[in-house]
Amino acid sequence: MNSLLHDPRLAGCRRLFLRNHEILIGIGVHDFEQRGAQRVLINVELYVPLAQSTPQADDLAEVVDYDFVRERIAERVARGHIRLQETLADDILAAMLAHPQVRAARVSTEKPDVYPDCGAVGVEVFAIKELRA
Repeated sequence: MNSLLHDPRLAGCRRLFLRNHEILIGIGVHDFEQRGAQRVLINVELYVPLAQSTPQADDLAEVVDYDFVRERIAERVARGHIRLQETLADDILAAMLAHPQVRAARVSTEKPDVYPDCGAVGVEVFAIKELRA
């Protein structure tokens, strides 16, 4: 995933990321996809203002914890079968943007085992919160 840090709305942000988080999940619309779990890779980037994520005391409470990302993904997956990767990506994106320190997020999902002649099929979505004046 390419960095969005060149966007002027994200000036002064740091980028946190979770790469290739592999989960087994019930996902898909085809009959063969509804018989069992599929392997899905999830990538997440969070953009957090330096002013809200630069630790002064080297303490985890001063930053966005990676566990937050993994927990939100696990919560979404636990809700049951998802038909579309777009739904999964949108739901994860919304959960990331709900964190008060996150200014922007990018989420991608990939199903690497769908077709034998390609590495993966997937979707990516991103959004930037509107800054309040």
